[in-house]
Amino acid sequence: MSLDTETILDRRRVRRQLSFWRVLAVIALTLAAGALLVSSESGLLDRRQIARVSLEGMITEDRDFLKLLDRIGEAENVAGVIVYVNSPGGTTTGGEAIYSALRRLSEKKPVVAQFGTVAASAAYIAGLGTDYIVARGNTITGSIGVVMQWPEISGFLDKIGVKVNEVKSGPLKSNPSPFQPLDETGRALAESMIAESHQWFLDLVRTRRQVTTSSIPGLEQGRVFSGREALQHKLIDEIGGEPEAIRWLEGRGVEKGLKVVDWKERSGTGWGLGSIAGLARYLGGDLMAELTALLTRDRTLGAFRLDGLVSVWQPSEN
Repeated sequence: MSLDTETILDRRRVRRQLSFWRVLAVIALTLAAGALLVSSESGLLDRRQIARVSLEGMITEDRDFLKLLDRIGEAENVAGVIVYVNSPGGTTTGGEAIYSALRRLSEKKPVVAQFGTVAASAAYIAGLGTDYIVARGNTITGSIGVVMQWPEISGFLDKIGVKVNEVKSGPLKSNPSPFQPLDETGRALAESMIAESHQWFLDLVRTRRQVTTSSIPGLEQGRVFSGREALQHKLIDEIGGEPEAIRWLEGRGVEKGLKVVDWKERSGTGWGLGSIAGLARYLGGDLMAELTALLTRDRTLGAFRLDGLVSVWQPSEN
């Protein structure tokens, strides 16, 4: 073997060794960055603070979010809580569950809601669970109502020659049904459920906001209000944003100058979504962080499987 050949082979071996150690170094740095991020986040959570939780997208009975509220209630280092709400609503039971969890939390710490672009229907139910509501002047809120919807495809099935056979225990079972036109019995049943749930919603508004709902134009019919209109009708307490929410907390005994810390649901791996998105931002920049947040946002994906009674606002197509 010539000297030139041996030299070339030696250089290739050196390059392979360098490549191996470079990859190993990158992996080590990545793990170190992740550990540093998690430890710094943990250290921050140990300090006296104001906790901020975000309620965004379609509202469902999210057990992870409910557990998060309970965790905050037990955290001795949390002096007060800001609930940022930016949602058109969702399932009525989802709003009810979050309302109940926030009432439990407010027995332990002062809790204030900060409404964003929209906080309507089931999102407003959730907001009623806090002690004080701050909204922007142009926030869309209200939409006090309940809806029950289902597709009716019997005509389509007839056209394609499909017949659905059904045996049931009684005439009220599976009624209303998407496989047959709505009859008077099914309509009466649906209207009864809607009326009962709507009355519960109105009673909640009367109790929590100390208002006469019948005296507020359009409220019992499900209209939406701007933040300024909502303030006029006492559906919220103040126009503003997070500074106003913090000022209210300080008026309730929370120490001045505390840092506001985002609290997020824990994932199954033990890393919070905030940690995952933070690590993605550290390694890949803001775009990677946004993609990670989008893919891990269960409440957004849950919008495609809403079921049951729904309290949600959306602009009419008519």
